[in-house]
Amino acid sequence: MAEPRRVLVTRPVEDAAPLARALEAAGFAAVLEPLLRIRNLEGARPDLSGLQALAFTSANGVRALAHCAPDAKDKGLAIFAVGPATAEAARAAGFANVSSADGEVARLARLIIEACPPAAGAVLHVAGSDRAGDLMGALKDAGLDARRAVLYEAVAAEALSESLRRVIEAKGIGAVLIFSPRTAALFVNLMTDAGLAPLAGEMCLVALSPAVAEAAAALPWGAVEVAGAPVQEALLAALGRAAEGK
Repeated sequence: MAEPRRVLVTRPVEDAAPLARALEAAGFAAVLEPLLRIRNLEGARPDLSGLQALAFTSANGVRALAHCAPDAKDKGLAIFAVGPATAEAARAAGFANVSSADGEVARLARLIIEACPPAAGAVLHVAGSDRAGDLMGALKDAGLDARRAVLYEAVAAEALSESLRRVIEAKGIGAVLIFSPRTAALFVNLMTDAGLAPLAGEMCLVALSPAVAEAAAALPWGAVEVAGAPVQEALLAALGRAAEGK
């Protein structure tokens, strides 16, 4: 298998740069190939009236809301983020009173349910057109007025870049970081379409969750490491295990 110190980052460009910096600080070389492009939906204007809280299941939602409703940060709403990276994005966007779950939508729902009395107002889930988990269903089952504002979409790449194809053909990628089942399935399709699927045997898949690993299982990976928790820090720890051959 190729040297795992050279790592393919498949995240959207907005998230890829800070991840690349973390990789380089840990002694890895990042190769950036965003497989999804985040596009804000034109004309999206969320209704922020009657709310007690905002719920974010990705940093992309934070950025999309800041783009279309820059005054949202001034409304004093409670902010609930699915994980530490999303919480950090919310604070960077000027939101206060930010609470974070540990990366799982089910735990985010429990956090909101425990903190938000149903009579205090609605909870708005800021989301993209593709979503994982059923946050709305869990909140509504608990008696909360749950609403959703779809503010962005993730547009899939149609092919691997020529530069990445050459690197893969030269067996120059040791590990591939994948954060979502959708990206995993897309990578499988793009590798297959490019005739590169057998070369997955030269790479280690480092997956954020078992669902991600399952979605990428059609490729003949040389090794698979799954993060112990669905957060970036755990993914990097899994990458470290892969690099050490453990």
